[in-house]
Amino acid sequence: MPSILATSRSFSAGSVDLVARLRSAGHDVITGPADHDLDRLAAALHEAVAWVAGTGPVTAAHLDAAPRLRVVARYGVGFDAVDVEAAAERGIVVTNTPGANSAAVADHAIGLMLAVLRHTTEGDRRVRLGDWSVIRGRELGALTIGIVGFGRIGQGVARRLSGFGSTILANDPWLSDDDVAAAGASPIGFDELASRADLVSLHAPGGATIVDSEWLTAAKGGVVIVNTARPELVDEQAIADAMREGTVSGFAADTLRGDTRAESSALLARDLADRVIVTPHFGAQTTEAIDAMGSMAVDNVLAVLDGMAPPNPVGPGL
Repeated sequence: MPSILATSRSFSAGSVDLVARLRSAGHDVITGPADHDLDRLAAALHEAVAWVAGTGPVTAAHLDAAPRLRVVARYGVGFDAVDVEAAAERGIVVTNTPGANSAAVADHAIGLMLAVLRHTTEGDRRVRLGDWSVIRGRELGALTIGIVGFGRIGQGVARRLSGFGSTILANDPWLSDDDVAAAGASPIGFDELASRADLVSLHAPGGATIVDSEWLTAAKGGVVIVNTARPELVDEQAIADAMREGTVSGFAADTLRGDTRAESSALLARDLADRVIVTPHFGAQTTEAIDAMGSMAVDNVLAVLDGMAPPNPVGPGL
């Protein structure tokens, strides 16, 4: 029976039994470590015809260890951890699951905005210590919100914000001003956004630090920054310094640089705990998103193994 390797932590952990679906299609399913440690994966890779890959790296060395591999189905939208050129050279198809977790992340972004603006976690901590003193917050509807990256998630955030009555600005170099306006926001340059936004929500792809000390110097006093995208988008030390200076009044994120190894982040300093909220990279972790990501990954795998074009190919020339 052909083997399909699954290394995503949450694969088939929702309400849909995707393992049963693959097995009913005549495939065995084996699991491996999410960090894609090659030594631990070597035996499974040698047998695998398909790989449902998590967030760990998929390198040329991994692919060389998988002589039968025909498809790497990235479980999620990002595929920068996959060496797509090495895959193409070996005739291996790479796919992803665009849009599967967009609603979940957009919801989480709104939740973080509300939590940091209303000091929710700090209020909870105080009550548990017997302190019922109030903390004055701010209302979303009274603010100008800048959205950086106006793809599926950014537009989902804008739709949700429209119900609060916020003024919504959006920056995305890949979209025309007309496209931004049609999706419910006013287009704006990133530099201008700094001086106008009360809160900035980051949804851009990674690869570069855009919120740095220079940008923060130009930012509107008391700005709040919410990052549910990639941690490298922000200079964590610069934000920590700006918070101590009063330029930034709050920060919330779904991950920090280093992810589970981020204990030394400047934003986790004790003196900033009342203004910083960090969640453990679970913005996409809803039952609905897990089912959607898994189902799309399986659709891609089965299409390739059946000799058909997958619904969501990625890679050179696509």
